Amino acid sequence: MSKKIKIGLFGFGTVGRGLFELLRDVPTPNVSIEKICVRDISRDRGVNARFTDSADEIFNDPEINFIVELIDDADASFEIVSRAIKKRLPTVTGNKKMLAHKLPQLIQLQKEYNSTLLYDASACGSIPVIRNLEEYYDNDLLISVKGILNGSSNFILSKIFNENMSHSSALELARREGFLESNPTLDLDGWDSLFKLVIIGVHAFGVYVNPDKVFNYGISHMNDNDIRFANEKDRRIKLVAHVEKLFDNRLVMCVIPQLISKNKFIYSVEDEFNGVVIKGLFYDKQFMFGRGAGARPTSSAVLSDITASLYNYRYEYKKMNHSQSLPVFTDDISFRIYVRYNDPVDLGLLHFDEIYESYSSKGYNYIVGLVSLRSLHASREALNARNVFLAAYPGD
Repeated sequence: MSKKIKIGLFGFGTVGRGLFELLRDVPTPNVSIEKICVRDISRDRGVNARFTDSADEIFNDPEINFIVELIDDADASFEIVSRAIKKRLPTVTGNKKMLAHKLPQLIQLQKEYNSTLLYDASACGSIPVIRNLEEYYDNDLLISVKGILNGSSNFILSKIFNENMSHSSALELARREGFLESNPTLDLDGWDSLFKLVIIGVHAFGVYVNPDKVFNYGISHMNDNDIRFANEKDRRIKLVAHVEKLFDNRLVMCVIPQLISKNKFIYSVEDEFNGVVIKGLFYDKQFMFGRGAGARPTSSAVLSDITASLYNYRYEYKKMNHSQSLPVFTDDISFRIYVRYNDPVDLGLLHFDEIYESYSSKGYNYIVGLVSLRSLHASREALNARNVFLAAYPGD
């Protein structure tokens, strides 16, 4: 193959360094990193590479014909990616926060400049979920996409439930292993999963939903009582992202801890792995599984996006462009949840349509009941400010 990809790389953090080492250790003849843009050029990074702190130096280099953006600043990421698209340079990004907020603009820019942006690595680490949604599930049979999209939080939960590790010890281990974002609340509070879910929603159902409209809740407030409750019910707590098209063409999305029973696929997804269940008419459920955190798994997904450009691959946004009737986003749906609280005043933050179970003692209080997603979303900030933990509690 005569086509050569010469990369201008932005960012040399966990994934950027992982990509550099991957190309060094597993040579790819048609792909090379020509120059790397970083904030602090004075730091010794211990590798033989050409570094710069000037974006202009990369964009004005006639040898560079491909941009890879792997920084954690969403605003700077959008500036780099949109500039690359306007220069008609094929681009790969891993910044899911930027994509979740700017995807409509980026799609329009790609059309306007006839350029290519790929970002499979942004959604599920090593699992090529976006490409599969684009190519295999490119019809109206799809019903839902549900799963564990954040390997870091799953690693922590696995250590807690399988090894009786404390929350703080599991968090520190995840940090040492390089699984956490630079801001760990992105992982623990469900933001990382939310951003990925918004991206998946575009490719699964052709609908862009602003992240501000989608309820997300994480595991930061989980404590020993919640873990004991899950064990007593023979379940595990998993942080689950879920998008589903209802029978009346409405679309629901949320990220929330769930009490998962043993007969569910994602019950056995452990450590830093992701697991995605895709459900559709006639083919029922299909399961995708792979590493979702860490330098090598994510950088391998970045490399897959890069090499796809050797074959001129691009997203066609098939559902968005060709579907006859796109579903309409709603949060007008109720489901069963477990709520652990300290102060009875906390219950005033939620409106229960129905209560199935309750318990109260000096150190532990909980309610299991039916609550609307709209009610949860309206109370999200207040719930996060209180010592409250909640988890969806689906049937078996």
